[in-house]
Amino acid sequence: MNVRTTYLLLTILASVGMLASAPIFAQTETPVSIWTDKSSYDHNSVINVQGKVANIRPGADITIRVTGPNGNIVTVDQIKVNSDGTFQTIFSTSGILWKLDGTYVIKATYGPQEINNKVLVELTGGIPSVPQVTTCNAGELNASGYCIPYSISGAIITSAKLSIGTTSLIIQLDANNDGGTISLDLPRSVIDSKFNGKDDQFFVLVNGEEASFDETVTSSARSLTIMFPAGAEEIEIIGTFVVPEFGTIAVMILAVAIISIIAVSARSRLNVLPKY
Repeated sequence: MNVRTTYLLLTILASVGMLASAPIFAQTETPVSIWTDKSSYDHNSVINVQGKVANIRPGADITIRVTGPNGNIVTVDQIKVNSDGTFQTIFSTSGILWKLDGTYVIKATYGPQEINNKVLVELTGGIPSVPQVTTCNAGELNASGYCIPYSISGAIITSAKLSIGTTSLIIQLDANNDGGTISLDLPRSVIDSKFNGKDDQFFVLVNGEEASFDETVTSSARSLTIMFPAGAEEIEIIGTFVVPEFGTIAVMILAVAIISIIAVSARSRLNVLPKY
């Protein structure tokens, strides 16, 4: 082996050694990040919500929606994104809509593509959530005390609830590696979707993404068959009507939620008016 060949071999080995020892960085940037200053609060606290968007979209605001442990909307806020992509807002937990103990979901939605993320916080020291006392038969799903016939393959349902604020049925599940299918017979007296007195299509989300489904309609029920992928965690079926869960309290919560949404919409219109 001559000197030139030896030098070349040493150069190659040195290069390989440098590559082997060099760290590899994976760039994983979340489109929308959201967090709170704590994970648990009482009912006389201030929740400091902060976050950041990866790519700023001119004119796009962040919509923050808080959902209570009963599935009802607690409050809605719309805030501006700072020039560095950060955003911040605060919520007081002392209001009547925050009175229940349990898990509250704080969800941030950004831009017309509705990129979103969420954070969970626990409230304690208030009124315990209403326990489920209804016992459903085998092959029936207990959703906020109402029994809904169903069948499922490829997953296990961990919980289900009816949300008056979003007029939807929300199902939490644990899917296996192959995904599967769920079929539900939705009683019209529990959840329905109508427009001008006629049947309208449900809107189905799987992990927050719109999903297709098959439907069979009768006078008393609407049967949906929905496929879900591996790792699916949530299915939400959105209609135009959900049976009230807490009577007058539910009506009051719905009214406050509608007023909040109207206020946010009005503020959005004002933000786009030209200033002189």
